[in-house]
Amino acid sequence: MFSIIAVGKMRQKAELELVDRYAKRIRPKLSIIEVGEAKGGPEETKYKETQALLSAVPNRSVVISLDEGGKNYSSLVFANIMQKWIDESRPISFLIGGAEGLHHAAIQRSDLVLSLGSLTWPHMLVRILLAEQIYRAQSILQGHPYHRQGRP
Repeated sequence: MFSIIAVGKMRQKAELELVDRYAKRIRPKLSIIEVGEAKGGPEETKYKETQALLSAVPNRSVVISLDEGGKNYSSLVFANIMQKWIDESRPISFLIGGAEGLHHAAIQRSDLVLSLGSLTWPHMLVRILLAEQIYRAQSILQGHPYHRQGRP
């Protein structure tokens, strides 16, 4: 039901272990789909990679593109948004572009454009952050104590 569709192959053992830590906790299990990095100029690369990402999106899927220009939500609000899509019984696909970002075709296809904040993150690290937030959202929706409300 949940998939992260991303440009590039995760190779670092530490990164793989972190994303796997959260992917195993998500039910149904989170799938990670990797598409190859394209070659060419920045716009050509962005276009080719975005086409590969969009080709990997399952039918009927809710598409959430990660982009610095997207909306920034609290974990609670994000969980409630996810609940709506879960209730619709649609697959949920998160798109993570490569170093050049996403072509506007992905933004146009998206049901939501999400930002993880105004800081720039390496796209491999974004997979880990996103997997943790998906797990956190599920925990919030299930009333699990993983998410601590408020500050000490």
